[in-house]
Amino acid sequence: MDSISIILRRPPYGTTDASEAVRHSLGGITEDMAVKLILFDGGITTAIKGQNTDSTEYLNMESGIVDCIEMGAEVYVDRVSMEVAGLEAKDLIDGVRVSNSFEIADIIRNTHTTMIF
Repeated sequence: MDSISIILRRPPYGTTDASEAVRHSLGGITEDMAVKLILFDGGITTAIKGQNTDSTEYLNMESGIVDCIEMGAEVYVDRVSMEVAGLEAKDLIDGVRVSNSFEIADIIRNTHTTMIF
């Protein structure tokens, strides 16, 4: 089985990067790829539970992350990025894994393809 690491570094709203990262993750799953969605920097806020986009023009990225997890993608958040943002594991969507940089480097090294958003 082919595998892909999709790295998201930008926040979920204001650009299309988060929605494209989620779209490519879901696409990889439908193509029978092992998908690892890795969130760094502003991208970690994509995994915060309880997002409310009702008064905006944006799609809710929380539901996209939940879809990825439910369909079999593994979603990781960088621990240092979380600490910088003042987030804790309880702030994240169920199923998101908090990982250190060594674990994430190993994940990326062991996938066939990497995309960065």
